[in-house]
Amino acid sequence: MDEKSIDRAAMGRLAQALGFICGANHPTAVALKAACESGSERDIKAARALFLKLKPSERRAAMTMLED
Repeated sequence: MDEKSIDRAAMGRLAQALGFICGANHPTAVALKAACESGSERDIKAARALFLKLKPSERRAAMTMLED
């Protein structure tokens, strides 16, 4: 999976990974969880934008956790 193909199901897993990496109250983790639960296009777009604004190391760590 790459950063350009983040879908609704992956957002739930990313929310958990970022909760571990950055903390459960991190704005990106909260947005990803909300997007996963609601499934609304607006929430998904906002969560994806926040995810892409993370530090590259945090994005890589989260994506690596999904591969395991």
